[in-house]
Amino acid sequence: MRVRVDPLVCEANAVCVGLAPEVFNLNDEDELTILLPDVPPEHQDRVRHAVRSCPKAALTLEE
Repeated sequence: MRVRVDPLVCEANAVCVGLAPEVFNLNDEDELTILLPDVPPEHQDRVRHAVRSCPKAALTLEE
């Protein structure tokens, strides 16, 4: 599984960071960075939840 962010859509609401902080991070400029773009199996359920919970639908998954 691979997760991506569309930086033009992301508003840095940090919902994903709260749900999967091992995978998502906001930098000092409030830009979302993905720490683990190739999501390990132990984080996949939380990342799926984070993608579904993104208020701007800025995250996508490739499975």
